[in-house]
Amino acid sequence: MTTFSYASAPAPSRLYWRLQLLGWSLYFVFNVVLFSVFGRFSGELVLITTAIVLPVMGLSHALRYHIRANGWELLPPLPLLGRLLVTNALLSVLSQVIIWALLIWVVKPSADGRPHGWAQFMGYSLNVNFMLWLWAGFYFGWHFFHRYKQAEVDKWRLAAAVREAEMRTLKAQINPHFLFNGLNNIRALVMEDPTRARTMMTHLSDLLRYSIQLSAAEQVPLGRELEIVEHYLQLEALQLEERLTYTLDVDPAAEQVLIPPMTLQLLVENAIKHGLAPRPEGGSIQLTAQLDGAGQLHVSIRNTGRYQPQPGHEGVGVRNARERLALLFGPAAHLDIDNHPTEPDTVVAHLRLPVRAEAPATFH
Repeated sequence: MTTFSYASAPAPSRLYWRLQLLGWSLYFVFNVVLFSVFGRFSGELVLITTAIVLPVMGLSHALRYHIRANGWELLPPLPLLGRLLVTNALLSVLSQVIIWALLIWVVKPSADGRPHGWAQFMGYSLNVNFMLWLWAGFYFGWHFFHRYKQAEVDKWRLAAAVREAEMRTLKAQINPHFLFNGLNNIRALVMEDPTRARTMMTHLSDLLRYSIQLSAAEQVPLGRELEIVEHYLQLEALQLEERLTYTLDVDPAAEQVLIPPMTLQLLVENAIKHGLAPRPEGGSIQLTAQLDGAGQLHVSIRNTGRYQPQPGHEGVGVRNARERLALLFGPAAHLDIDNHPTEPDTVVAHLRLPVRAEAPATFH
């Protein structure tokens, strides 16, 4: 349970003081002009107005501390209005007691400026009560606006944290079945072909190192990503043997283009897992990457198989990849997976990215 006290009330910000001084200065000018209309402007008139405005300003500041010390900014509207109704009424009466005391014993105005009569007392109390309600309206309005904006910021921070968690999950995503199969296949090679076993172990270690070290990287050069794709294909070829053939055709000028890590590895993994592996005869994968004249990178992955996603269930990996692309590049990035329109049993994943040289007051 949260406890409140006057000692725990936060100190006012500079913005609060600026608005406080501005508002009550305007009230001061308004009163001087209003009193001048019914009389003659004089130094005494300025003193009388000062004796009126300063106590009300001080009481509004005391009201601010009372609000913060008792946590009124957290109250629902009806309980808040009830408390303000009583407090503003008491402060209005107290303000007149202070103002009249100042006028009678400190300012000592001429007969025309002296306070007199209960009717005048009540009239000025109502005037101050109106000003305190106006002040409270501005104060709570600003406070609620700030809370709304802060809630929006917190919502976006939460969304960014969720996206970051998804990105880290995807970047660290190495299929455990692939890992186990790779280790078992390498173990089987140790006795019959130690040289090839060492080569496959190098591919596996590089792939795992790449996945682990990317926890802080949002983008990597295409050339580095392709190295990992080739490691992955070499390890899958160990498992599928002659059932897997692949080619990589990459424009050297495209190798420095930055892309989200593990994106191509994910697409190649899906091509093998859903396209080639279920087919007894296996199939092939062709990866091409090139730049166009508009400053965009185009990567195509063609594989044997059929693309048959269930509506609304295209896969967590592909969905996360699209969200990562949208987060990093906005609408300029595009990832599409579909069956080839003319070639039977051929799936094409097309990735398009823009070429980038590098990764991309409160009131209290």
